[in-house]
Amino acid sequence: MDSRNCSAHDRCDLLIIGAGPAGLYAAYYAGFRGLSVVMMDSLPEPGGQVAALYPEKPIYDVAGFPVVRGQDLVDLLVQQAEQYHPTYLLGHRAERLAVERDRVQVHSHRGHLVDAGAVLVTGGIGTFTPRPLPDCADYEGRGLRYFVPRPDELAGRDVLIVGGGDSAFDWALSLEGTAASVTLIHRRERFRAHHGSIERVLGSSVRVLVPFEVASIRGTSAVEAVEVFDNRDPAQRLVLPVQEVVAALGFTADLGVVAKWGLRQRKRKILVDTAMRTSLERVFAAGDIVDYAGKVKLISVGFGEAATAVNNAAVLLHPEAHLAPGHSSDLPR
Repeated sequence: MDSRNCSAHDRCDLLIIGAGPAGLYAAYYAGFRGLSVVMMDSLPEPGGQVAALYPEKPIYDVAGFPVVRGQDLVDLLVQQAEQYHPTYLLGHRAERLAVERDRVQVHSHRGHLVDAGAVLVTGGIGTFTPRPLPDCADYEGRGLRYFVPRPDELAGRDVLIVGGGDSAFDWALSLEGTAASVTLIHRRERFRAHHGSIERVLGSSVRVLVPFEVASIRGTSAVEAVEVFDNRDPAQRLVLPVQEVVAALGFTADLGVVAKWGLRQRKRKILVDTAMRTSLERVFAAGDIVDYAGKVKLISVGFGEAATAVNNAAVLLHPEAHLAPGHSSDLPR
């Protein structure tokens, strides 16, 4: 996977902003239509909400899969798109956008310019920013993390999970049996996670401490221990020997600068027509970030919207092309 991180310039047929499931499928479909693709995403890994929040969660409503684990779905989508060699700009947040005649220019917050024939926004609910663990930023990348896309990375480690929502409980369940030990703390006695997940964790080997909060992280070059306290009686403190801390405190999602590009919106969603065109010339949108009459928020719907957007973009870029894409089974292998 080509993930560029320096100030540079790319030219392509289609820039896809958002590397979640809809964006990844769009990358495949654009390649199928013979378009060159650059994918830009503010997260460091592809997969969007699925990879960031629900990598271990079983998904039941994707066509052809009776059940598929979130990260497995992402990995397969990346593999499907990879046959057409898209360029990835991960860790790049889209900032400035300008439409000039038959081109669209987008600058990332890191100074990377993409000059594209068209843009497809598949940014889910916008830019993710993890809610930080207070006063612990110095340990980010040194044992403190906000995502667990691959539980095997924490094999044999003592892990502390901070949070009481679905992500915290999903990660606790996925790490049990992989990590050396798993402790989950939450500042309240009640949890926000799904009841079934809570019951499974409480019946597992995961140590659950409530209502506890982090007082401080200890360690020189990396996390070595975490001091926690009972917020009913702050004098009651424990020092937990752990090497990994997963801060599952949720994320803030914001359309950010996309909201300033002049796109028509309704309730923080981008309005599109039946061709997935936005109000801005040469800019399309698909997935959870869009709205129209009868919109249903499903991954499978996002796949269909992505294909519709790509096929209409293909005709825009190549007027001699047909809107109907033909059959993938007709391609030489």
